[in-house]
Amino acid sequence: MSAAGGGAIWGRAEQQDFRSRVRGCLLGGAIGDALGAGIEFDSLDAIRKAHGQEGVTDLVPAYGRRGAVTDDTQMTLFTVDGLIRAQVRRDTGAWHPPTDVHRAYLRWSATQRDWGPDERRKDDGWLAREEWLYSRRAPGRACLSGLGDEVMGTLSSPKNPDSKGCGAVMRSAPFGLLVGWEPQLVFQLAVECAAQTHGHPTGYLAAGAFAVISHSLARGDDLDSAVQKSLAHLATRPGHEETTDALKRALGAVRQGMPTPARVESLGEGWTAEEALSIGVYCALVAEDIRHGLLLAVNHGGDSDSTGAICGNLLGTLYGETALPPNWLVELEGRDTILQLADDFSMEMTQGAALHGPAGSSPGWLVRYPRA
Repeated sequence: MSAAGGGAIWGRAEQQDFRSRVRGCLLGGAIGDALGAGIEFDSLDAIRKAHGQEGVTDLVPAYGRRGAVTDDTQMTLFTVDGLIRAQVRRDTGAWHPPTDVHRAYLRWSATQRDWGPDERRKDDGWLAREEWLYSRRAPGRACLSGLGDEVMGTLSSPKNPDSKGCGAVMRSAPFGLLVGWEPQLVFQLAVECAAQTHGHPTGYLAAGAFAVISHSLARGDDLDSAVQKSLAHLATRPGHEETTDALKRALGAVRQGMPTPARVESLGEGWTAEEALSIGVYCALVAEDIRHGLLLAVNHGGDSDSTGAICGNLLGTLYGETALPPNWLVELEGRDTILQLADDFSMEMTQGAALHGPAGSSPGWLVRYPRA
């Protein structure tokens, strides 16, 4: 594969591997999200009382159904949408991906207040017209307030400068799927987009670290190497200490013995960015397989859906879609939408030059991802 984006030259085997990792990332994160959705606010004792000593071992009802996803998956999908739109808009000479991702997050914000899609907004693209996304699934206050107007937060003037909740890190895996980009650019883009809602250094640096870990996995690295690379990038940033310490605690916990819920809880509850990242990374590192890792990631007292989503993003990227448990996939809310978006992202990144450019563009593609 050559350098970057839609102009890269990909072999068929490389395209197939990349598509499997993209699908694995988005579907794996959504499964982890769905596993934790029904127990998000429960203590470990309450989880065991309701579901047995092993805790949750299968999907449990949330929001009126099994397999329901939360704002974590919703926002992750709009991250992908924004990244595709950024590539498409590059033809116009306008190249500022944080702006395109911000506009995508504003489209997500509309799903949290509107009854359904507004057909008059022709430039919204296809994802914003998916009616099932118009549902509030316990979105974080910082995400709602940060996107409450059209002013974009930046690193020099971030939204919610005191917020280090996990609402930015849990949506940032897709930045890592920009495999043609250099890791420092992936880190920077994730950080800039995180500052649109979470302005505390830990809130946005954890998002950057997660993106770099995902990026390394998508390029074929093992997870331990990926974490080490993220630590190297973090070390260059002011205010990195909390995120760095949290990742080091995750690595240390791996060496402390068999994984248990108590060991997971020793890393925190997951409500803050660095704790959610630490738990998700730890559970992925010790996972015997995806099922084991995801169940470990959600069976604790804390933000179970976000830690499950982060772990699922990582394991799905590492192993690809075919490693995901099929009995959970079949019940996953929005699976068709997630697959369509994953495949669109894969096409844009590997074959974008054939879809749009100076020589001509596919009308159907520009309807799905308008340049405006």
